[in-house]
Amino acid sequence: MNKTVKKIITSIQTREGAGFSIRRPFPTGDLNLIDPFLLLDHMEPVELAPGQAKGAPDHPHRGFETVTYLLEGEMEHRDSAGNHGILRPGDVQWMTAGGGVVHSEMPGKNLLHKGGRLHGFQVWVNLQAKDKMLPPRYQDTPTAKIPVWQSADGQITVKIIAGKCMDKEAIIQTRTPITYLHILLAPGATITQPITEGHNSFAYVINGTGTFGSDERKASDDQLVIFSDEGQNATIKASDHESLDLLLLAGQPLNEPVARWGPFVMNTREEIMQAVTDYQEGRMGAITTGGK
Repeated sequence: MNKTVKKIITSIQTREGAGFSIRRPFPTGDLNLIDPFLLLDHMEPVELAPGQAKGAPDHPHRGFETVTYLLEGEMEHRDSAGNHGILRPGDVQWMTAGGGVVHSEMPGKNLLHKGGRLHGFQVWVNLQAKDKMLPPRYQDTPTAKIPVWQSADGQITVKIIAGKCMDKEAIIQTRTPITYLHILLAPGATITQPITEGHNSFAYVINGTGTFGSDERKASDDQLVIFSDEGQNATIKASDHESLDLLLLAGQPLNEPVARWGPFVMNTREEIMQAVTDYQEGRMGAITTGGK
């Protein structure tokens, strides 16, 4: 049985970090979360002059995971544990903030000095109450190691960031069962992706126009398509006139209370207040120069 479409949402435009522009389908006034997903930010493609690139200077996180997927450009991260790395086109960073970490996400030196195009995504994935205070962990995965499935006729290409597509499975480990696929459909091509029973699922259109679900609802650039709870398959078809570039995500809902304040996501207001205190008193550490 194929899923129908429950709702289609158009992203809002806002700014994050030091002032870079993003498109955000949630959280907004219309949609707070799609359990276990807390946020989806689309760093919309932008051409930057030398010195123009901006990022997210030192800031804390506790209680969830951040997933950064870069399509174009270069981002450099550092954290209070001394970790340091550079994301380049196609790379993924899966950061489990756990009990708390201070990190920065800034444009790489090449992008900052020479300018260029920046484009990517960040997804926040909630953690179960029992996992919220785990030690922080990074999984930096270069694009060359991320599995790709392609249909025999070459009309469908799927990059498997998390979960499984057809006979290929992701190498990134997740605390919560997650599917995260980057799908490119040639004009007129159709994909039917199985969704684990009970998982919440949605698609985000990066570029192009297509129809979604058995009811063939139309969506295009910067729109979020939320699939119904019923059904085992999500069907997506590109229009006959242009290719369709999209993300497809699904995850097991935690069904736990969510208390959130800025960069902290816990289960109770008291835990949020404790997170703020811990950060202010330096218990999440600070970023120093160097790094490893």
